[in-house]
Amino acid sequence: MSQQAQQMLDRHRETLDQAVEAITTRGFWSPYPENIKKYPEESVKGAPQRFEALLKQPFSLVKAPAVAGQVGAEVSPYGFELGVTYDQPEQAALIGAMQAAMPAWRDAGAEARVGVCLEILARLNTMSPDIAQAVMHTSGQAPMMAFQAGGPHAQDRGLEAVAYAWQAMSQVPATAKWVKPQGKHDPLVLDKRYHIVPRGISLVVSCSTFPTWNAYPGLFASLATGNPVILKPHPGAILPVAMTVRVAQEVLEEAGFDPCLVSLVPDSADAPVTKELALDPAVKLIDFTGSNAFGEWLERNATQARVFTEKAGINSVIIDSVDNLKAVAQNLAFTLSLFSGQMCTTTQAIYVPKGGIETAEGHLDFDEVAGALAKAVEKFLSDNDRACAVLGAIQSPATAARIEECRGLGEVLLDSEPREHAQFPKARVHTPLLLKVDASQRDAYSKERFGPISFVIATDSTDHSLQLAREVIGEKGAITLGAYTTDEAVAERFERLAMEVATPLSLNLDGGVFVNQSAAFSDFHATGGNPAATASLSDQAFVTPRFVVVQSRRHGQPE
Repeated sequence: MSQQAQQMLDRHRETLDQAVEAITTRGFWSPYPENIKKYPEESVKGAPQRFEALLKQPFSLVKAPAVAGQVGAEVSPYGFELGVTYDQPEQAALIGAMQAAMPAWRDAGAEARVGVCLEILARLNTMSPDIAQAVMHTSGQAPMMAFQAGGPHAQDRGLEAVAYAWQAMSQVPATAKWVKPQGKHDPLVLDKRYHIVPRGISLVVSCSTFPTWNAYPGLFASLATGNPVILKPHPGAILPVAMTVRVAQEVLEEAGFDPCLVSLVPDSADAPVTKELALDPAVKLIDFTGSNAFGEWLERNATQARVFTEKAGINSVIIDSVDNLKAVAQNLAFTLSLFSGQMCTTTQAIYVPKGGIETAEGHLDFDEVAGALAKAVEKFLSDNDRACAVLGAIQSPATAARIEECRGLGEVLLDSEPREHAQFPKARVHTPLLLKVDASQRDAYSKERFGPISFVIATDSTDHSLQLAREVIGEKGAITLGAYTTDEAVAERFERLAMEVATPLSLNLDGGVFVNQSAAFSDFHATGGNPAATASLSDQAFVTPRFVVVQSRRHGQPE
C-alpha cells in the first residue's frame, strides 16, 4: 500500500470502525453533521458565489481520456440556464483506460481502497455547501434539503456502503495453512492465498431529483471492492456528479492511482448513451435509479452485468384508527409536500374505510378524514415562504404537466396551485394535488404518478385496505408503507403485511419523523424484495456481488 493511501486510512480509521459498529447496532450515528451551522461560516456564505463561478463555462476534470465532444444543457428548475459544458469521452478509449487502471487498484488491497474512499468522502463533506448549490439548481430541491440530502446524508449512504464493503472483505483472510491429518502418515499440508477480485467496470446511472444521494451507494460500494466506476448523470443534473468525480480523481491521483478509475460520461436528452454503455461487455455492474421502463430494460437486456435498480412503486398509507387525527394529518401534510412529492418514498395511495375511523375524540366519517388531510396540507403551505422552502421546485416540465393531466382522475379534495418564489420568480413551484377516489377506481391510484399527486381511497373496511395494498404493492412494488391504528392486533396485521410485500413499515408516525425519510446506518432503504427495487441501500447483498474471491494453493510444510 502506498504511503499516501496508508495515511488516508490511518486518518479515517476511527470513522471506519464507528461506521462498522453503526451498521451492526443500527442506532443513530453520523460523522457528517446535517446542521449547516456546523460548517465554517465563510464556506457557507461563499457557496453561492462559488457556484456562480462555475456557470457559463467548461467544467474540467483531472482526467478525461479521448474527449469526443462536449455536452451540457442544464436548466435550473428555479428558472435559469447553467451554461456549463462537460467533456464527453470516447467510450472505447475510456473503457480501455479503465481496464488498464484496474489491476493496480485491485492489487492495492482492501485497506488502500477503503482509505481512498474515506478520504474522498471526507473531502466531499467539506464541500457540502458547494454541492448543495449544484444539487439545488439541478434537482429543484429547496436549499436545506439540497444541503442535507445532497451533502451529509448522501455521504452517510456512501460511507455505509464502504463499511459493508470493508466488513465483507475483512472476513476473507489473505492466507491460510490447511493441514489435514492422515493418521500414521504425514498430514496433507497446503498453503492457500485468497484474493479479492473485482467484477469489472461499474456503471452508476444517477437520477435528476437526487443526483448524489442515489449515486453514492453504488459508487463507493463498487470502488471500495476494486471496480472502476463510470458515473452517468441525468442530462438535467450533471454538475453535482461532475463535482463528485473531480474530488474522487484528485484523491486517487494523490494516492498514486490512475484518476480515470472514477470517470464521468455525460450525455444529452437528444443523444443518450446509457444503453450503449450498459451493454458494453466490460461493464459488469450497473446501479440505476429512475423510471420503471428503463430499469426493467436494464434488467432484461444488460445480462452480462449484475444490475441493481431502484425504480418506482405505489407507496401507501393505511388508516385504521388514530388517537389524534390532527397530528396524523400534520405529519402526512409534510410527507406529501416535501420536495413536491418528487421522492421515491413519497406516499401516493392513502387507504381509508368509507365508513370512517375511530379516534380519541370519537368516530369520524370518511369525508371528515379526507377533509382533515386536505386542510392540513393547505394550512401547512399557507405561508408562501415556508411553502417554497419545503416544496422546492419541480425538476421536470413533464412532472408539472402530469399534475394537470391527473386532475380528472378523481374528485379534487385539494387542488394544486402554482406559487411564486420570492428569490426566483421563474421557479417551477406547485403545491400538492389531493384526489378522492373509490377503491373501484384502481386504474387511477395503482399507477405511479410521479410528483405532488396523491389519492385518498375509500375502501370497504380496513380488511379491504389491507387486501388492496397487498395486491397493488405485490404488482407494482413500494419503497414505503405507512399505517395508523390504535389496535395492537391490527398493528400486528400491518407488520405481517409489510413482510408479505417486503416493504418497510412506519407505524403511527405523528411527530417529527416522516415516512419518506430514511436514515443511513439504521434504515434499510428499499428491500429488493418487491418490484420497486432489486436492491437495498444498504446491506451485504448490495456489496458482496461486486467482487469474487479467487484462491490459489500449493503444497506447504507443517509448522
